[in-house]
Amino acid sequence: MKVRRKRTGQFVEGVVIFVGFLVVWWLIVVLLKTPRYILPSPFIVARALWETRSFLWYHSLITLIEILSGFIIGIGLGAILALLLSSSKTLQKWFMPAIIISQSLPIFALAPILVLWFGFGMSSKIVATVLVIFFPVTTAFFDGLRRTEKSWLELAKTMGASPTSALIHVKLVAALPSLGSGVRVAAAIAPIGAIIGEWVGSSSGLGFVMLNANARLQAPTCFAALFILTIMAIGLWKVVDFAIKRYLFWVPDTNRGS
Repeated sequence: MKVRRKRTGQFVEGVVIFVGFLVVWWLIVVLLKTPRYILPSPFIVARALWETRSFLWYHSLITLIEILSGFIIGIGLGAILALLLSSSKTLQKWFMPAIIISQSLPIFALAPILVLWFGFGMSSKIVATVLVIFFPVTTAFFDGLRRTEKSWLELAKTMGASPTSALIHVKLVAALPSLGSGVRVAAAIAPIGAIIGEWVGSSSGLGFVMLNANARLQAPTCFAALFILTIMAIGLWKVVDFAIKRYLFWVPDTNRGS
């Protein structure tokens, strides 16, 4: 009963925040009398969403596929890399600087190279998404693996567990909450790589829609695409957060007391 009330309260809070945002937006447009090509009203954006729904749906589906593909691949690569780094100090010595360097280069600088290497299709956008999200997954999971309680590992060794068994049943389980934190961050930033890749070079996707709408001063269409992208990002984060709370049930929920 308490869980249902909490979810209802969160839903109501979300609706109130969303409606309040729309009201503030509308007031800014009315009071400042901003031109439509600079800041359209929420009603104009809603109309653009409806009138171009088929067009936006097609491009939204492409962007969603890019985001989800990069998200899944990035999590897999990040988790594997973290396991490799935790198992060998030599690998840490050689790979960690390369990982840090890969994140020090802005994705805007890498995106044109990715388009040159992988073409204008989905591949370059998926790779860009992977590059954006694999670092938080790798570092969070790696940190969780190396912070495993030594007493747990000693107990497993005393009970005759092999190094592989200790890794699977002790270190991996203990580090899953840290992996969950990294996946949450990845879910929030996953759209960045796909959209930047579409801005640099593409013939489809929401980034392509926004770039072309901006060039033609079609602000309502640009805002409509941005709204859909926001819904995608929030939806992905909510799904990931729900899955983590559902399947990592031993992780304390910091929101329970509120």
